[in-house]
Amino acid sequence: MTIRNNWTREEIAAIYNKPVLDLMYEAATVHRQYHQAGEVQVCTLLSVKTGGCPEDCAYCPQAARYNTGVTAHKLMEVGEVLQKAVEAREAGSTRFCMGAAWREVRDNRDFDKVIEMVKGVNTLGLEVCCTLGMLSPEQAQKLKDAGLYAYNHNLDTSENFYDDIITTRTYQDRLDTLENVRKANISVCSGGIIGMGEGEEDRIGMLHTLATLPQHPESVPVNALVPVEGTPLEDQPKVSVWEMVRMIATARIIMPHAMVRLSAGRVRMNLEEQALCFMAGANSIFAGDKLLTTPNPGYIKDQEMFQMLQLRPRQAYKEQLV
Repeated sequence: MTIRNNWTREEIAAIYNKPVLDLMYEAATVHRQYHQAGEVQVCTLLSVKTGGCPEDCAYCPQAARYNTGVTAHKLMEVGEVLQKAVEAREAGSTRFCMGAAWREVRDNRDFDKVIEMVKGVNTLGLEVCCTLGMLSPEQAQKLKDAGLYAYNHNLDTSENFYDDIITTRTYQDRLDTLENVRKANISVCSGGIIGMGEGEEDRIGMLHTLATLPQHPESVPVNALVPVEGTPLEDQPKVSVWEMVRMIATARIIMPHAMVRLSAGRVRMNLEEQALCFMAGANSIFAGDKLLTTPNPGYIKDQEMFQMLQLRPRQAYKEQLV
């Protein structure tokens, strides 16, 4: 199977809408061509600066304009973050991602502090990742020079539905940040959220944007909305496992090299539902009891799942070791 960046929406829609068992079978077959079955990367995501964000993302409990009960905290101290990174490594994580509720990175003391965090986590043998909002080319290069391995910046949804969810920055802003990250030779992590009221054509549209980038993201998180009281999306119904399976399987088929990350929403899935997602091509999860500010299964529960499904944790920097 050749890697393609010229997928059409119609081709992606035809894959997405296949009978679900056929779709899972095809995705599982592609997965085994490009990845070791049963190997899953365990990542930890830490909120290093929480709440008080000026953006209006309709799903986000950290937006200052919504009353969600999230207490705003200033940027954590470097030593505190490195301690959390050590704990994550001891619990089996091989990627450590630091998230700050910023609209964009500013060249100030806080950014200098994040640079120190990146350098410190890098010395622990973990793949170090950040999600800090919009980045300029110069800031991306600074992060790369400090040892940043990956940068997460999700598209969230399709370009057509985007304005229904966010009005404080444009879709092009997101694509520009991804381009700045790519040009700095940092691994790109970009996906989206389903269950925000979008249609299937929007899910297909988002996958089409990702799969037709000049280079596919190395990591594609697929999130199911976790509705938070106080946000505009607090009453959205739960996404079914079959919707997650379709997204994961389609992403696996059209972007075969990518790590497809079963991300937010896992806390509302039982073991069998998560197993279906792994079968459909997911090979990465976030571990720890929180994803920034939303609940997530704890380490112990995940260790039990790994034992039950006989999954193996993927080592850090694996593609560089091959």
